[in-house]
Amino acid sequence: MMLKYVVIFEKTKTGYSAYVPDIPVCLVTAKTRSLVEKKFLDTIRFHLEGMKEEKIKFPLNRTDAETFVFAV
Repeated sequence: MMLKYVVIFEKTKTGYSAYVPDIPVCLVTAKTRSLVEKKFLDTIRFHLEGMKEEKIKFPLNRTDAETFVFAV
């Protein structure tokens, strides 16, 4: 089964954070973007595997994202 979710990466005062709006329990923070990406992949896999083992329905993908560039 393939799942597709939007992942939000944010720069914080102390590093970076990442989360999936459709899976609110998964939030990861780290000092660098690359480290937060690695930690997030490990975390989300672990979370989804646990949901599968417990026979919990996967959340629907309800979030969409687009990046717009504005000249100001």
